[in-house]
Amino acid sequence: MSNCELINLPVLELEQHQVREVLRCVLHTIIFNRALGPVRPREIDSELFDITYVQCGDPLVERVIEEKIDQFYGWVEKHPGKRGQVSLAFFEKRKTQRWSLIGGKQEERLYWEQWYINISIVEPSISQEEQSSFSLTNVRAKRHAKLQAAVEQVMTLILRAVNEKKDHIPPVTSAAVLTFPFEITIAGEGNIGYGLETMKRLLMHTSPPPVLS
Repeated sequence: MSNCELINLPVLELEQHQVREVLRCVLHTIIFNRALGPVRPREIDSELFDITYVQCGDPLVERVIEEKIDQFYGWVEKHPGKRGQVSLAFFEKRKTQRWSLIGGKQEERLYWEQWYINISIVEPSISQEEQSSFSLTNVRAKRHAKLQAAVEQVMTLILRAVNEKKDHIPPVTSAAVLTFPFEITIAGEGNIGYGLETMKRLLMHTSPPPVLS
């Protein structure tokens, strides 16, 4: 438990239509920098921002990320104006000494790093003074620039964290592109911040997991 590094990223305030692209930038940046195998980097220019992020070039990883982004976007549609969280965790799979009723050793997940991506959904509001087309264009441009700066800050924090926090990473024993499996989970307002108690429950998980979930 003490070896699991928890990284809580700053809250990003987004409009609903910005959710997908922001999550792509953040999730791919984390996963690429934790893909310790022979990756084939693929640079992607963001569709909304003047930002380039890197994918690790694994179709399965890309599919899982898109599925989870769709899941979070579906939650956003049902809970407009709320705050949500996307959690990305890396783990090892190990056999335990406990035996199940059907025989054989069980497999557990040992989590060694967990990232919390915090997102607050905001409704765009325009004052009466900003109603003119010129003013409205300026307001939107300023908001867009502010969000881009916030996303860039988060990506910089990710790069700093992966370069500084290395002692907790388990020994690499796989030649796969993504040497450790990961999982992405979604939490809504009221269930944000898994914290230590949830991590304890995760560490006690013993059912056989898929490589990616």
